[in-house]
Amino acid sequence: MNEVSQEKRRLLVKVSTLYYMDGLNQQEISERLGISRPQVSRMLAAAKSEGIVQISIRNPYSEEQMYERAVAETFGIHDVIVVHVPEADRQTMELHVARAASALLESAIKDRDVVGIMAGRTIASVGREIQHVGRKEVKFVPMIGGFGADGGAWHANTNARVFAENFRGRHFLLNAPAVVASAQAREMFQSEAEISKVLEAAKKVSLALIGIGQVSEEATIVKSGYFSEEEMNGVRDQGAVCNISTSFLSAEGERVHYDGESRMIGLSIEEIRAIPNVIAVATGNDKVEAIVAALRGKFMDVLVTDMETAKALLEWQRNHPAR
Repeated sequence: MNEVSQEKRRLLVKVSTLYYMDGLNQQEISERLGISRPQVSRMLAAAKSEGIVQISIRNPYSEEQMYERAVAETFGIHDVIVVHVPEADRQTMELHVARAASALLESAIKDRDVVGIMAGRTIASVGREIQHVGRKEVKFVPMIGGFGADGGAWHANTNARVFAENFRGRHFLLNAPAVVASAQAREMFQSEAEISKVLEAAKKVSLALIGIGQVSEEATIVKSGYFSEEEMNGVRDQGAVCNISTSFLSAEGERVHYDGESRMIGLSIEEIRAIPNVIAVATGNDKVEAIVAALRGKFMDVLVTDMETAKALLEWQRNHPAR
């Protein structure tokens, strides 16, 4: 190594030490050494490429991240967060998944964002884990009407309120049921100015948080009493395996049209897909087919789930390839 190269290398070591060991930022190094900030950036990059800087990350989440990449690449979505708590029961696992989703939201939500919130117990769990992080003028909007008249703690209105309270933001109220008696009743509700205003706001949110429902007697829409088991069986007979908001999906991720959708008040699956950033939270073997359907339809940008569910998603895709 000639003297010029040696001195260049010495400077690379010095800049790297100031940045990685002493904690100075690039602007501070620029001012200290009289080097432009872009040049500092290039020198740090050169130090890594020449092996002067070797970064080692102690990663306790390598297995989870392996499944995150596998699910994201298999289904072509932006990102997946996989949570693993060995030997945890379902309730404990769902709590940890809710915490992971809340941490993601706390990072994703920016000042003055308007965030769409879906109904469901999973979404309610995420809301309870949300922490205030100092964002300004954030609003939360319910994306579907209410199920039942019992003031359930998982209605979209209630979920939006909990998120707003914990985030110290504001929330809208959608004063309409999720399912009404007829298409005419739906038109009447949606013609009301306040209801129309909330639905339009929900369509324009920058970020949405949704759950994924299976098509069975355990689905929220059945347990709430708004859909009978016979109606759910009818939708299933038409090929539906997944329920999101007012829409049902086939195993291939395509919308299944059914008589009851003309009586539902809330965003359709196409309106949800048009939202710039959709985060879905879902776990459990009973929802694997439904989650795969939603993934195939590209109705989310990010999925938050647990490791066992992630493994089951990949296995289901292998054993039931899309037609």
